Amino acid sequence: MVALVIALALFFDFTNGFHDTANAMATPIATGALKPRVAVGIAAVLNLVGAFLSTTVAKTISGGLINEGHNGVLITPTLIFAGLIGAVLWNLVTWVLGLPSSSSHALFGGLIGAAIVGMGFDSINLSILLSNVVIPAVLAPITAGLVAFLSTRIAYAITKKRQRSGFRYGQIFTSSLVSLAHGTNDAQKTMGVITLALIAGGFQPSGSSPEFWVILVCAIAIAMGTYTGGWRIIKTLGKGITEIEPAQGFAAEAATTAAILASTHLGFALSTTQVASGSVIGTGIGRKGASVRWRTAGRIALGWLITIPAAAAVGALAALVTQAFPFWGVIGDAVVATVIIVGIFLYSRRSTVTSHDLSLEPTQFVRPKKRKKKALQEGTR
Repeated sequence: MVALVIALALFFDFTNGFHDTANAMATPIATGALKPRVAVGIAAVLNLVGAFLSTTVAKTISGGLINEGHNGVLITPTLIFAGLIGAVLWNLVTWVLGLPSSSSHALFGGLIGAAIVGMGFDSINLSILLSNVVIPAVLAPITAGLVAFLSTRIAYAITKKRQRSGFRYGQIFTSSLVSLAHGTNDAQKTMGVITLALIAGGFQPSGSSPEFWVILVCAIAIAMGTYTGGWRIIKTLGKGITEIEPAQGFAAEAATTAAILASTHLGFALSTTQVASGSVIGTGIGRKGASVRWRTAGRIALGWLITIPAAAAVGALAALVTQAFPFWGVIGDAVVATVIIVGIFLYSRRSTVTSHDLSLEPTQFVRPKKRKKKALQEGTR
């Protein structure tokens, strides 16, 4: 059972990678600072590196959010498995919709729903949930958006129009920092889940830190997921909220990095998606003449609100099945989840989004002009 949990947790980590690539690379791709494939390659490498830099957030999950061990309520690997099903399915549903929702909150929601069904409300550490998850979820995107707004205003105030293309080079640096910060925060969440399963299964003492092999496999899984792209969400975040110029992208990435690294240092299990989205909205408000597509922003905000309860509902349902049928329930959950996952991928093939759809190639803008000029010449003749 523990082995099955570890396998599913690593699959979730993989989906987290391609679901959240947009957090770092949507803006530099949108401005042409980086080509799509180069961008996701850089993000993958830096996610891998970032995963080794801290384990503070992992400890929040393995020994804080869900009570476990002799002094708390003993959660079982079966319940963790049910919670992961909720997280994975919600991640894939929002991915196919191109909705930049929070992978982190999907994970928390799935675990909370399964734990409540299996062990009751006492299994949830409400103080940790509020201080390390809920409050940062509210404050972080607002703070990042405000910082991005002020940074954008300053950038446009102190530079002239012809100088602003230089921010593209700065974006390479800032987007790389976001990728590194993402690795320090998001990869740790899966480390925490695997460590929680190992503690629940009796393979590690309560309160212990993630083993090195856990850190390694989680780092590899999130890096592999990141390299696959997640082009749907990159398109939404890079082009769907506002038209981004290099100065805006630079400001958004700098604000996102600062918020994520501060949260990682404090042990807050932050949603990097919410921070990145808040930063992009802040830059849209901050640039004079820019417009924010509030309908898209509202759709994203709705996704933020329902992620935890939706994933919790799926996790709770999966847990109910395993509680009713201890052996066959696990098999049934695994089969149904696999069918849904395959179905989502097949559905996504009906309208694919690739790296070519996001590339800023000069020919896309030059050819129409050439055709127009040729048509005028023929008309003159």
